[in-house]
Amino acid sequence: MPQEYNLHLRDILEAIGRIERNTREMDYEEFLADDLVQDRVVLDLRVIGEAKLISKPLKCEYADILWRKIAGMQAILIHAYFGIHNEIVWDVVRNKIPELQAAVRRILDNEAA
Repeated sequence: MPQEYNLHLRDILEAIGRIERNTREMDYEEFLADDLVQDRVVLDLRVIGEAKLISKPLKCEYADILWRKIAGMQAILIHAYFGIHNEIVWDVVRNKIPELQAAVRRILDNEAA
């Protein structure tokens, strides 16, 4: 795997780690009440959305990962003309991020072997 893609995947893992650290002890109401955490999570989701830069062959090899949805989240966040939908962000944080973290770790482990 080219170093560039390795770096993108590591950036994704770092962003996931920050999201987990910043939201670990929160419930949805606490998330809504903390603008700084919301901003940080949105920024990290945008970093994760840079998965669109991962090579097409690598995406095909790991087709079980929903690459389009990952990149699509970034588009939603960037083009949110009427504000960020916190319900969607929270759902991603609680339900999608753990799956993505496991998948990215699997790729890095497989490619390192």
